[in-house]
Amino acid sequence: IITDRIAIMKQQLFFLFTLCCIQHAIWAQQTNPTKDPIIDALINEAETNSQLKTLAHQLLDKIGPRLTGTPQMKKAHDWAVATYTQWGIPAELQQWGTWKGWSRGITHIDLIHPRIQSLRGTQLAWSPSTSKKGVTGEVVIIPKIKDSISFSRWLTSVKGKIVLISRPEKTGRPDYNWEEFATPASLEKMKAERSEHQQAWRENMRNTGYRSTRERAKAIEAAGAAAIVSSYWSKGFGANKIFSAYTEKIPTVELSLEDYGMVYRLAENGAQPQLKITALSEDLGRVPTFNTIAQIPGTTKADEYVVLSAHFDSWDGGTGATDNGTGTLVMMEAMRLLKKVYPNPKRTLLVGHWEAEEQGLNGSRAFVADHPEILPKIQAVFNQDNGTGRVVKITGSGFVDAYDYLGDWLSAVPGTIREEIDTEFPGMPSRGGTDHASFLAAGVPAFNLSALNWWYWNYTWHTNLDTYDKIVFDDLRSNAILTAILAYKASEAPEKVSNTKRVMPVDPKTGAPRPWPNVRKPRRSGG
Repeated sequence: IITDRIAIMKQQLFFLFTLCCIQHAIWAQQTNPTKDPIIDALINEAETNSQLKTLAHQLLDKIGPRLTGTPQMKKAHDWAVATYTQWGIPAELQQWGTWKGWSRGITHIDLIHPRIQSLRGTQLAWSPSTSKKGVTGEVVIIPKIKDSISFSRWLTSVKGKIVLISRPEKTGRPDYNWEEFATPASLEKMKAERSEHQQAWRENMRNTGYRSTRERAKAIEAAGAAAIVSSYWSKGFGANKIFSAYTEKIPTVELSLEDYGMVYRLAENGAQPQLKITALSEDLGRVPTFNTIAQIPGTTKADEYVVLSAHFDSWDGGTGATDNGTGTLVMMEAMRLLKKVYPNPKRTLLVGHWEAEEQGLNGSRAFVADHPEILPKIQAVFNQDNGTGRVVKITGSGFVDAYDYLGDWLSAVPGTIREEIDTEFPGMPSRGGTDHASFLAAGVPAFNLSALNWWYWNYTWHTNLDTYDKIVFDDLRSNAILTAILAYKASEAPEKVSNTKRVMPVDPKTGAPRPWPNVRKPRRSGG
């Protein structure tokens, strides 16, 4: 009996050992399914010799924000060319237009009556400068307006005044903070009061007779105001959206939610607050706009291309770290990895760093317009543009056969990266928002590597908080590995991939299929 039991136990142990071996083999296959030495080398280089932090410091800390038309934008282009050249990758600037040149200076905003306090704010992009002495004036708010006639009468009173043009917020706490700590009754009360306040503000602005904030700002400027103050809260603690000024002669500055609300309440309650604003900048006239283009030449199919894509410009409230410093860093690091490990690709590897994306995908649209000879020869475009997180979604962008080739390329990606990614095939073509849309409109298979947002929309997208400290470098390293492997597999694919488009769904308004996105011309002269 004992001998039989020992035999049974040995059989059981052998079975368990065999099962463990099978499971380990399956896990290993999922983690690195191809056993491809090139892929192994790409991963090893990315993990043991990452240049992401060095590149981020050079771009974000030393150069800073990259507003189109500024010296920092040109410095970034020159830095990228120099960096690629150092890696042995030929690179150049391709001019495609001109823009309003502008250089930011010092911004200082002080409350000087009824008490003294330095306020948190900044001059908006392309704003006219103050003198070195700054401007000082009483702060006024737009009163309750009956109609356009009463607004015109009020405009006669703003000469020499500093005008607040934005709606003050009822609360500076994000909704998630209210939802965690407030009583249900208090939360609902806050939302009701906020909604009522927003509706009243919209109605009052309609009564002015001007349809937009831009139009009202221009009317206030024409009436002789000394300066305009705005506040565009991003619905996160301490976060404001920082965009461009609407004025041409007087300065426009943005105040934090907290300081704007305080100054607004002082004016609303008759305290006659006064501000001193020093907002120095320089109008540089017309300056050229560029794309940075770098290439690793192909060998057997050198006239076909795999394109890596990221916009290079940013708004300048922060340093443009997650929009789109991170996309830029991923594409640069991927090119570095490929040059070191895969220096003789089958197809030419081309990377584009586009300028003036923030003003309407202008750089990538210009590339599409200026290089019609390349478009039919592009195997695939891989674009990244939405924050610091790891890639979590890729769609087929409306190409019916995308599952076959994109699915195959993704199967070569380590399971630890691939398992985070949701796919959707055939998906729908994007009509804008990111630069891959410029290529999609021309019928080129282009795919956006959509990332986990890390509260991107509230805290870093176009805000004063879009800075180096928000970068998650572990996620960026995974994205660089993913991009490099996709580019390698696309380059090595035996055939040119299909760009057959899906049958578009029916538009219920017209009863006809929705059209594929149209190619749009770039804006070549801006500002």
